[in-house]
Amino acid sequence: MTDDEPIRIPITDVFDLHTVRPKEVEAVVEAYLEEAHRLGLKALRIIHGRGIGVQRRIVRTVLARTPFVVSYGDAPMEAGGWGATIVTLR
Repeated sequence: MTDDEPIRIPITDVFDLHTVRPKEVEAVVEAYLEEAHRLGLKALRIIHGRGIGVQRRIVRTVLARTPFVVSYGDAPMEAGGWGATIVTLR
């Protein structure tokens, strides 16, 4: 396997971005949302971590421009708080 080969990630209602390289976050989140929507998932949790907020900002920029995203916001404290974003899809 080379670095250019796509990594197959099972699509569930929780997606942890800790394994994704920062430069790939935007494209990976876009692809994840498309596939989750195609599979009919309605409620998602994207774990981006707390850090300084760079990945959170990228994730929310993608969510804001995705037409089938109904709403999004911080996860409840027991589900990651501001280190994760809860998403509702149409």
